[in-house]
Amino acid sequence: MLRAACVCVVLFFFAGLANAQVPSGNIFFGYSFERTNWSGLDSGLGRPNLHGWEASVEGKLLPWVGIVGDVSGHYGSQSFLEPTPQGPTEINVTGHEQEYLIGPRVSVPVGKFTPFAEGMIGIAHIHTGGTLPGPTNTSFAGALGGGIDYRIFKPLAARLQGDYLHTSFFSSTQHNLRLSIGLVLRF
Repeated sequence: MLRAACVCVVLFFFAGLANAQVPSGNIFFGYSFERTNWSGLDSGLGRPNLHGWEASVEGKLLPWVGIVGDVSGHYGSQSFLEPTPQGPTEINVTGHEQEYLIGPRVSVPVGKFTPFAEGMIGIAHIHTGGTLPGPTNTSFAGALGGGIDYRIFKPLAARLQGDYLHTSFFSSTQHNLRLSIGLVLRF
């Protein structure tokens, strides 16, 4: 009887270890909107809206703590009038911005909902063009935000997410708002 109990305990222990070896996490992909603050770039752009995409991969360290790798790309254009001696000239500026971020995420499932908070750091890159050839720049980036996942069925969820995104392009600070919506595949 003691032998059977020992075998059961050992099997239970190894089953638990085997289960712990299976990685868990999620993959997200969706539409992203960024309200930028490029006014510090002396471009006359003010706060243009950029549309694009966001993708992230999260690996769970604990059931409620994970590490997130996040990549996004946003694109847009804006026109403004530039005063010249010949009269106002319309200038069209196009731009695209990419962010590459990594950091921790804390999430707590509550029924079908999983709210989360995250903080990430990384780099951002901007390229501008249009009527006049534009410069490119790379800067430190940081994001602080959160969101909520709604489980549609076991491996699939819908996500609504918002982040405050800080960049420092061309030695000027930008405070951006990034909103994303899309699908999450859990594994």
